[in-house]
Amino acid sequence: MSRIAYVNGRYVAQREACVNVEDRGYQFADGIYEVVCVAGGRLIDEALHLDRLERSMRELRLSPPMGRAALRHVMRELVARNRIADGLIYMQITRGVARRDHAFPATPVKPSLVLTARHTGPYPSDIDKWAAAAITQPDLRWARCDIKTVGLTANVLAKQAARERGAVEALLIDREGFLTEGASTTVWVVDANGKLRTRHLDHAVLPGCTRGALIAEMRAAGIGFEERRVSEAELRGACEIFLTSATSFVRPIVQLDGKPVADGKPGPLTRRLFDLFALHVRGLPNDAPAARAA
Repeated sequence: MSRIAYVNGRYVAQREACVNVEDRGYQFADGIYEVVCVAGGRLIDEALHLDRLERSMRELRLSPPMGRAALRHVMRELVARNRIADGLIYMQITRGVARRDHAFPATPVKPSLVLTARHTGPYPSDIDKWAAAAITQPDLRWARCDIKTVGLTANVLAKQAARERGAVEALLIDREGFLTEGASTTVWVVDANGKLRTRHLDHAVLPGCTRGALIAEMRAAGIGFEERRVSEAELRGACEIFLTSATSFVRPIVQLDGKPVADGKPGPLTRRLFDLFALHVRGLPNDAPAARAA
């Protein structure tokens, strides 16, 4: 079955989907996006993603292409038409089509809205097989990484560097020598004192929806953490490192720049949070029996 996309009011075969060559997303990366995980046919953390989408639109002064209820309907229709049980929805909104000029169109134009969907695997059943390697890279991105824009060239280059070195992610280090985030993930560290830490939210990092969902689950479970900067030295001396994102869920990093993190295996806190988030994805309470297998 051909994949179905939604493009500016129409459901079309994805192989035939297209936008105008003068769309400002294509010309200037003048747009934003969101990725929502689908698990068991459910849209995971949908409200968090739509809240962030709306915030990104406000920050770039983009007009909403439709209301929130209508967008939720399109997302569900796309899941149904593509018969997605486990997968993801990609949403992109740009300022629209206008003659090429850096400034906003003098006469506002209709924003462009594109959604696609694809199948992926279910929540991982084995944390040890889900564990991965990462590398470090300098953070070369712009100064408003809190906005989820489609301008991702620096992220692409960092991710490609990771791929070429057999890793899944690049952990970004700013000019002051502090960890910001991954090229497409939030980074968490259990430091040498056993404290779970992740960077506080500011313009240097994206407010991850999976980050927010995990924090809510940890608070409910009484698991402590700190939101503050992690130095490169602290990163390299960490007892545990893991990533969160809509597609990474909770993913252990057991090797950094070719060297093992601690004993080279997922640590105990990462294992606990992996199980905790599995319950969240399945819509189960956090006091349900831990279940690693689907």
